[in-house]
Amino acid sequence: MPYIDTPMLFLPPQPPIAVPAEGTLVVGRSRSCDVRLPSGDASRRHAEICASPEGHVIRDLGSTNGTFVNGTQVRSHVLHPGDRIQIGDCTITYCTVGRDPALSDPGLSDEKTVLTERRAPGEVFRGELAQIPTFAVLQILEMGRKTGDLQIDCEEGIGHLWLADGRPVHAETKSQMGFDAALALVNAASGRFSFEPGCRAPEATIEASVTEVLLEATRLLDESRA
Repeated sequence: MPYIDTPMLFLPPQPPIAVPAEGTLVVGRSRSCDVRLPSGDASRRHAEICASPEGHVIRDLGSTNGTFVNGTQVRSHVLHPGDRIQIGDCTITYCTVGRDPALSDPGLSDEKTVLTERRAPGEVFRGELAQIPTFAVLQILEMGRKTGDLQIDCEEGIGHLWLADGRPVHAETKSQMGFDAALALVNAASGRFSFEPGCRAPEATIEASVTEVLLEATRLLDESRA
C-alpha cells in the first residue's frame, strides 16, 4: 500500500492541523480563521495557505505587521518542509510527512494517525529534525497514542524519550534524566530522529503530558533568547 504525503501545520500547544490538498486555510486572530493565532500582533485575517501547482503557498493578506518565513518577510511563498512561518509572536512550522495507512489506529480520523517516512522492521518513522522538529514528532505520537522509544541523534549525542500511550514517561541524555532530559531533546535544533514502537521505558521518571513538556521547553527557549 502506498504512503500518503500529509502536509501539516504545527503550532504547539495547539493540535496539529492537516493542510488540505485543495482549498484554502485562513490564518489570523479572528475566531472565524481556520488557524487562529493568540497574538495581538496578528491581523484578524492575516494570511492564507492554499494549494498551487508548485505546492502549498502562503500569501499575506495585507496584514499590518507582515508575514515572515524563516526570518524573511514575504508576500507570497511556496512552503517547503521545515519552513517556520512567523506571524507576530507565533511560529507555525510546516511539515510534510508520509502516512502508512497500515499503521493507522482504528477509530481515528486521517489527521489523527501516526505518520511515517518509510517503513522498516521495528521502526515506525524517522527523519531530519530540520524538517520535522521534535515537538511535531511528539504531537504526532501523542495523537496516535503510541508506545515506544523516540531516539534523537543531535549534537549532544543520542538521547531517548520513551512514551506510553502517547504520554512521555522517561527520558535520558548523556548528562540528564527525566523531565530535564525531555526538555533538552525537545529543544534540539538539528539532527535526526527515529521511533521504535513497542519499546517499554526502563523506568518512569516523568509525570507530565506532551503539552506540559512542550510549554516548559518553549519557556526555557524563550528565556535563553532574551
